[in-house]
Amino acid sequence: MSGNSFGQLFRIHTFGESHGHSVGVVIDGCPANIKLDIKAIQFELTRRKPGQSKITTPRNEQDSLEILSGIEGDITLGGPICITVKNKDQRKKDYTDIHKVFRPSHSDYTYHSKYQIHASSGGGRSSARETIGRVVAGAIAKQVIKKFVPEYDTIAFVQSVHQVNFKTSDYKEWNTIKKVRDDTEKSIVRCPHAETSQRMEECIVNAKSQGDTVGGVIQSMTYNTPVGLGDPVFDKLEANLAKAVLSIPACKGFDIGSGFSGTTMLGSEHNDAFYHKNNKVRTHTNHSGGIQGGISNGELIVLKAAFKPVSTIFKQQDTVSKTDLTKTVYKPQSGRHDPCVLPRAVPIVEAMVHLCIVDSLLKQRALQLNA
Repeated sequence: MSGNSFGQLFRIHTFGESHGHSVGVVIDGCPANIKLDIKAIQFELTRRKPGQSKITTPRNEQDSLEILSGIEGDITLGGPICITVKNKDQRKKDYTDIHKVFRPSHSDYTYHSKYQIHASSGGGRSSARETIGRVVAGAIAKQVIKKFVPEYDTIAFVQSVHQVNFKTSDYKEWNTIKKVRDDTEKSIVRCPHAETSQRMEECIVNAKSQGDTVGGVIQSMTYNTPVGLGDPVFDKLEANLAKAVLSIPACKGFDIGSGFSGTTMLGSEHNDAFYHKNNKVRTHTNHSGGIQGGISNGELIVLKAAFKPVSTIFKQQDTVSKTDLTKTVYKPQSGRHDPCVLPRAVPIVEAMVHLCIVDSLLKQRALQLNA
């Protein structure tokens, strides 16, 4: 199975299955002599872990990281960094039914067709448990970026759940990064607007009570990105961000800047006019989402990621048998699953943005050093 690596200069390789011994990541290309805040890495894992609240899966995992190589004390050595997290709360008995049928909208059928084998428990490599490695690597990538760009930050939040939408105009704290993050983390849904967060929570709880699931949209904002990140033609920054975000389990849509809404505007409305301020070129509007010609222009990078409803629902569905492909009826008898992935996907989206930015930043620095 290929496709388990991401990045060029700052390259990560994730490993492990959802109900195997452990999951983790190998990071190659992390600069030496970077002082890491290990607690900050663990904090990001805790934001992603299951069992956080009544609207997430009750699987009980502490998700404590174990550093195997590449870091001495808290200083990077320049060699491959390997970090693992053990799977402790496994319940393989919850998945005895998947030996017989292809679960609707899961990876069972496509994996079976491609590899003639699939992990016997859970989703294997297609499980969101794989994203632990991404979050670890993203947390390290963020610290590498801040070594060179101290003012850098990325904040993601839940913008919609099912039919409940957060109107960003209703929130007035966008210019205070710490306030946005604090308000987001106060919410178990991870929406900074308290009133909308409550309605989202009610929507998720209602779906869960009916054995159903809901999807939604996560918005990410990247502050203080240096000008010049990204490369034409096939390594445009937004193209790399799109691949990164769409590789997250359950993500089915990507939108940057004005995105699809920009198609309804005239060019005279959509163009971002330039002006000069404090020896910097700025734009009056930001329909480009901080990227023009595939290269960052220094403005806020704004993107959205659409997540489908979780495929595991506790309702009767039609499917086919693995052995004879005849029609059968399927309904999970047990299992622990999120009724909505969005609250736990927020740190994953942030991590994938960090991984794109650090890769582009290291490439840009190499270009400047060789100029």
